[in-house]
Amino acid sequence: MILSISIVSLAGAMQGAVSQGVLWGIMTLGVYLTFRILNIADMTCDGSFALGGSVSAILLTKSMNPYMTLPVAFAAGMLAGLVTGILHTKLKIDAILASILTMIALYSINIRIMGRSNTPLLGIDTIMSQLQTTFGLSPNASSLLTGAVFSVLLIAFLYWFCGTEIGSALRATGNNPNMVRAMGADTDLIKLIGFALSNGLIALSGALVAQSQGYGDVGMGTGTIVIGLASIILGEVLLGAVAKKMPFWFMLFSVIFGSIVYRIVIAVVLQMGLKSSDLKLLTAIIVAISLSIPVIKRKCTRRRIANPDFSAESKEDK
Repeated sequence: MILSISIVSLAGAMQGAVSQGVLWGIMTLGVYLTFRILNIADMTCDGSFALGGSVSAILLTKSMNPYMTLPVAFAAGMLAGLVTGILHTKLKIDAILASILTMIALYSINIRIMGRSNTPLLGIDTIMSQLQTTFGLSPNASSLLTGAVFSVLLIAFLYWFCGTEIGSALRATGNNPNMVRAMGADTDLIKLIGFALSNGLIALSGALVAQSQGYGDVGMGTGTIVIGLASIILGEVLLGAVAKKMPFWFMLFSVIFGSIVYRIVIAVVLQMGLKSSDLKLLTAIIVAISLSIPVIKRKCTRRRIANPDFSAESKEDK
């Protein structure tokens, strides 16, 4: 009986983890734009994620259509990204420091938007509640469907966008900004676009998560940057998106996959009895292990290349 109960509870936790992983995966796509493409660790995401949730929650309480709150949240996130971009490109403040300043300011702004630290959405129509009413879906299924649809659309959009002239310049700026400037492109403007688009996606994810969990909270974005980095690294390591030189669309998909895996790991560990207060420690361990795996692989490859006789002998022993 105890085993059957634990299996049922674990299955329910896994369903919730997958649905939340897809919704948070949209946030990870935004983090990917700055961390991997622009080669900048943007701390603004901790504030812009909560900004999207706050904007969506307060607009829902004003009887706004839940779908219409999403572009407003996206625009608010873009404004937050523009502030960080302006501090960095125009005022020449270090990117990490500029993003921290914006993140700190957004905490107060989010409270101003909602008028309090938490806005419950009980009894208010959301995208998920409408899907549950219309199609008879469970809460987890409605969140999964919503996240999957938005993830596919956003991956298609980013794949198209990064193939355009502006998108190509964005990718080139992260690799070699001096070369881009030498070609006559304005790298400051390109970085502004990158910061704005990244935080717009993060705020959109925050809005969807707020509608899924039934409330908006000023603290819901705490640790977002770490979660995003963990998801990116997990997806790349598990699917080998970087090492195998996969297409760009596959690398974007690996980001969503990594977010789902991260949530599944958290759910399984919690079911095993880990306290929720230890989640940040677990996240740090996951990131450290994920970062070390590519390094260990490279060292092993170099050792095999440097000692071909050793690898041949090891094969003969086997």
